Amino acid sequence: MIKKVFLLKIRFSNYEIKDFKKLIKKKGLFLFPSGPGLATLKSNKKYYQSLKNADINFFDSGFFVLLLKFLKNINVHKFSGYLFTKYFLEYLKYSKRNLKIISVNPNKKLSISINKFLLKNVLTKKQLTNYVAPLYNLNKIVDPTLLKIIKKKKPRFILINIGGGIQEILGLYLKKNLNYKPSIICIGAALTYFTGDQAPISAKLDRFYLGWLIRILYNPKTFLARYIKAFKLFYIVWNNKITFK
Repeated sequence: MIKKVFLLKIRFSNYEIKDFKKLIKKKGLFLFPSGPGLATLKSNKKYYQSLKNADINFFDSGFFVLLLKFLKNINVHKFSGYLFTKYFLEYLKYSKRNLKIISVNPNKKLSISINKFLLKNVLTKKQLTNYVAPLYNLNKIVDPTLLKIIKKKKPRFILINIGGGIQEILGLYLKKNLNYKPSIICIGAALTYFTGDQAPISAKLDRFYLGWLIRILYNPKTFLARYIKAFKLFYIVWNNKITFK
């Protein structure tokens, strides 16, 4: 039985990597909330609703894991988007099933890079569809074009590789409007760690919660301010009742 943490009526599941084989058979909306994302739970209602209605919220944020440990005496397993992607790629590589996948990418450049990487390492052209996401209106994140493509192709997995705060809302939109139930996996930039387009994070760095630091060193202009804002999560954890059962 997987134990769960409940914060502000959001359910976080305490999965470990040993659970991956069971986990990959599940369907629904899979989210990997970051520290900066979780820090907006009180201010971003649409993001909050996405997490509340997700099928699985993983403990992607090392900061959140540490806050639970030291502020609430709750010990959980970090299960990052990077780690999930690492095992997911291995699963695709050795799977004997002809699984269909749609990869939703933030721009044309990364779409080409991700497409090249997946076709070279784990998928065939018949399995993979790449989709370049438009610039979404943050007040209303919808995508009828993507919805139409998914309904037509009916992929087993939908990988959403766009920014946090947007991908979760898009994921919930797809979940509510699709006429079947795939796995909608919001992994953000995780695939780009493997393509080489993102900061050079390794399994060891991820295990020791140092991914945030590497991203700051790699691109301080983008990530320093983002991670400073994550400290608001301290007050959310401190000021709210959290249960673990």
